[in-house]
Amino acid sequence: MMSQSEMANLQRAQYAHDMRNHFDILSLHKNDRLKHYGLHFAKYVGRLARGADESKPVERTLVDAILISLSTANTLHQDLSKESFLANATSNQVDPLRTLADASGRFADACEKIDHMEEFLPIARNANRDIMAWLLRDALERTFPILTEVEKRRKELADRHFYIG
Repeated sequence: MMSQSEMANLQRAQYAHDMRNHFDILSLHKNDRLKHYGLHFAKYVGRLARGADESKPVERTLVDAILISLSTANTLHQDLSKESFLANATSNQVDPLRTLADASGRFADACEKIDHMEEFLPIARNANRDIMAWLLRDALERTFPILTEVEKRRKELADRHFYIG
């Protein structure tokens, strides 16, 4: 899996990346930011569900989802380095994608609870943890170099903002 220090470093680096490259999103109210991230999670489940009909490679979707999960954790003040991903990485679902869809749906449920002024933080944090657990497990099964690919993707995203010094 990933060590606690690697996860902490990923989360801190994501904060710096977001401050530089996604200030438009960081400027949103936290509630709106969480809803934005929930839409990202739904988009990624859709990409993965399309399988071979999706133009974007699975690996890119995994990396993008990891970045969003890190940003989500920062918004939720959730220290992912203290989370246990092993316990949440397995499921008895026939289709492993259902586990990710379930966690993304629970995250959407948390976002919807914001509008009703119902308790949402534990639901959102647990769902985000489970999303990250699924992503880490899937990357591990694919022997996908997460740390390398995350850095590469962050650079691609940063290069889009040529006007930032």
